[in-house]
Amino acid sequence: MATPHALSPAQALPRLHDLIVLDVRTPGEYATGHVPGALNIPLDQIARALPAIRHAADRGDILVVCASGARSDSACKTLAEHGIDTATLAGGTGAWAAAGHDLHRPPQAARTAWAMERQVRLTAGTLVLAGLGLGRLHPAFRLVSAAVAAGLTFSALTDTCGMAAVLAKLPHNRPRASDLDAALAALLDQHPRG
Repeated sequence: MATPHALSPAQALPRLHDLIVLDVRTPGEYATGHVPGALNIPLDQIARALPAIRHAADRGDILVVCASGARSDSACKTLAEHGIDTATLAGGTGAWAAAGHDLHRPPQAARTAWAMERQVRLTAGTLVLAGLGLGRLHPAFRLVSAAVAAGLTFSALTDTCGMAAVLAKLPHNRPRASDLDAALAALLDQHPRG
């Protein structure tokens, strides 16, 4: 089984033209800014993309990117289980931008697209406020706030996020079939190492 490794933004930048970059965030997050040349293959579509990714891996090194590194690490582990050697961008697009590197934003990018972290903060905050507000009517509603707090604590301890997984399934976070098909076709058309 291949072992995933991490590249810092400083290590990835000079190799960017030789790497096949996969961004595993939702399409909305991808549209807010991605590493130049990255193809959007959302994390929950990795299984569908395996044949194209395997084909691309035979032709070049793969760098997997997300917002912070957690989802890309998960994708790298999944790909490693299928014998595909990959690297993750340490710190994700956040570290990339913090290092002063440009993020590509398509001209037609939706201005209303929110990063997943922002969507989680809004949803968690709304649920906590609703639990506290409704708790004035009946104390049992305060359990909603407690459940969100417990979920956030678990999320921090495990570096996972169940709420993000649920939000990623909402229609505005789903890839259009044509966009995913175009990304898969681009993987199949990657030029050989040279």
